Amino acid sequence: MIRPVKLQDAKTITDIYNEYVLHSVATFDTEPLQEETMRSRIAEISAHFPYFVYEVDNKVVGYCYAHPWKERAAYRYTLETTVYLSPESTGKGIGKQLMVKLIDECRQKGFHALIACITEGNEASNILHEKLGFKQVSRFEKVGLKFDRWLDVVDYELVLL
Repeated sequence: MIRPVKLQDAKTITDIYNEYVLHSVATFDTEPLQEETMRSRIAEISAHFPYFVYEVDNKVVGYCYAHPWKERAAYRYTLETTVYLSPESTGKGIGKQLMVKLIDECRQKGFHALIACITEGNEASNILHEKLGFKQVSRFEKVGLKFDRWLDVVDYELVLL
C-alpha cells in the first residue's frame, strides 16, 4: 500500500537510508543519519512536495519523494526524485509503483520536469527510470568519493507533458 509519509515513519526511513549510506554508493552521504535529522528532512520536504511510503503488513519497506532540483526561482517547476527500498524489498516492483505514484502526483501539481541523479553502475535504478520514460541527459565524471572510489553520476530527466 502506498500512502503519504508521516513523521512517525522517520525511524524506519532512517534505517532504510542508513543501509545505503553504509553499504552502497547509491547515496553520497558517508555517515549514517540520526533519526531526528531524517525527521527534519521529512517535515521540510513533505510540507511542500510529494513524499510517499510503501507499506507491507503495516511496515514501511520503501519510500520516495521529490524535492527542489536547484534553488533559483526559474527552476521552481523542476524537481529531483529520490527512491529507496529496504534490501529485502528490491526486485518486487515496489520502486516502480512508488515512482509511478510520485510522477503522477508531480504532474497533477503542475511540475514540468523531474530529474534523477544516479550513481553510475546502479543498473537497477537506471533500468527503473528508463522504463518510466526518463532519458539520460548528462554524465558527470568522478564527482563523488566514497569507499575510496571516485564515482560518476548520471542524470536522467522526465519531462511531464
